[in-house]
Amino acid sequence: MISSALEAVAVLLAGVAAGTINAVVGSGTLVTFPVLLAAGLPPVTANVSNNLGLVPGSLSAVLGHRRELVGQGRRVLRYGIASLLGSVLGALLLLRLPAGAFDAVVPVLVGVGVLLVILGPPLQRRVARRKAERGGTGHENPWWLWPAVLGTGVYGGYFGAAQGVILLAMLGIGIADTVQRLNGVKNALALVANAVAAVVFLVVAEEIDWWAVLVIAVGSAIGAQLGSVVARRLPPVVFRAVIVAVGVVAIVVLLVT
Repeated sequence: MISSALEAVAVLLAGVAAGTINAVVGSGTLVTFPVLLAAGLPPVTANVSNNLGLVPGSLSAVLGHRRELVGQGRRVLRYGIASLLGSVLGALLLLRLPAGAFDAVVPVLVGVGVLLVILGPPLQRRVARRKAERGGTGHENPWWLWPAVLGTGVYGGYFGAAQGVILLAMLGIGIADTVQRLNGVKNALALVANAVAAVVFLVVAEEIDWWAVLVIAVGSAIGAQLGSVVARRLPPVVFRAVIVAVGVVAIVVLLVT
C-alpha cells in the first residue's frame, strides 16, 4: 500500500495525467498502473485499485463532454448495454484467470486499434458509399459494432489500457459523426465499463488499497476536466494523430513491461 508522502504525490500526479489522457483518447492506465506497482502493490491489487480510482475521472470526462453528447442518448444507451455486459465478464476474468493471461493479446488489440484509426476516414467513406448504393444514407449501427463494443468492454473490465483507442477506432468506422462527438460517446462507454467493473471488484475482490483509490480518484477527476478542454480544441486531423501516437506508445510500454 502507499506508505509515504512521496509515493502519494507520485500517484496523485499519475492520476492527473491519466485523467487528462483518458478524456482525450484513453490509455491513462499505462501511467497509473506502473506507478502503483512501483509503490509496492501486487499486480491484481494495483489493477483493481486503479480501476476504482479512475471511475471519478471517467465521470468527470463525461461531464466535460456533455456538450458533445447532446442528441446521442439512444446511441450511448445502445452501446452502453454492450459495454456493461462485457465489463462484468472482464472483471470476473481478472479475478479468476492467472495474472498476465492477456499479456500476449493486449498489444495486438491496441495495434489493431491504431491501424483502424489511421484507416478510419477512407473506411468510413467506403462503408457510407456502399450503403448509399443499396438505397441507404450514411451509416449508423452496423451489425458488427455492438459485439465489437461488447468485446472491448470485456477488455476494459479486465485491464483497459488503451481501451479508448480501440473504442474510438471502431466508433469512427461504424458511425458517421465528428471525432469530438464520438469521443464523448467513447468516454461514456468507458465510464460504464469502469463503473461496472468497480462494482464487481467491490463485491468480489479481496484486496483493495483504498489510499491509492482515493488519491487516483482526486487526480483523475482534475485531469479529466483538463483533457476535455484539450480534446474539444483539437482539429480532427491532429486528434487522430494524437490517438495514433498514444496508441504506439501504449504498444511499446506493454511490450517492454
